[in-house]
Amino acid sequence: MKNSITTLLSAVFAILLFTGCNQDLEKRVSNLERRLVELENKGQVQQSSIPTAVNQPVSQNTAVSNPATETKPDGPLPSFSFDKTEHDFGQIKDGDVVTHTFKFTNTGEAPLVIQDAKATCGCTVPSYPRQPIPVGGTGEIVVKFDSSNKPGVQNKTVTLTANTYPSTSKLNIKSVVVKN
Repeated sequence: MKNSITTLLSAVFAILLFTGCNQDLEKRVSNLERRLVELENKGQVQQSSIPTAVNQPVSQNTAVSNPATETKPDGPLPSFSFDKTEHDFGQIKDGDVVTHTFKFTNTGEAPLVIQDAKATCGCTVPSYPRQPIPVGGTGEIVVKFDSSNKPGVQNKTVTLTANTYPSTSKLNIKSVVVKN
């Protein structure tokens, strides 16, 4: 059943992602994720209630980690310690491309390996270190936001997947995009 829920969530997320990039997308995805977790925890999602087309595998990399159901691994673990996890670009002009660098330290007890960094929208592109970060080592996540055709308040989330517990961490950027 968990695999079906993960597949359903992945399909819904993919559909929402490709239907457009707007500020409502994040709210809709968040609400869907929350509702699916509620249903999963209550055991109310039945295999027969999921449409057949959604049962097709989307991708192994699109699964969403749920810290409430994630089991903490044994042994020493790495840990992110960010200087800050949110950045406000303030007011920017439509078409501006802005970047922010989130700095972090591995404050855990094992090397930190970032497996992926995904943004809620194609207008936001994260880059991250591909090499392991040793205990006490530092690294940077650079987030680039293209404000073209994104008027109004923008809130974007970057989800990092790493060998930490929980396995996902979130970084947020925001801005107000004004027409030229």
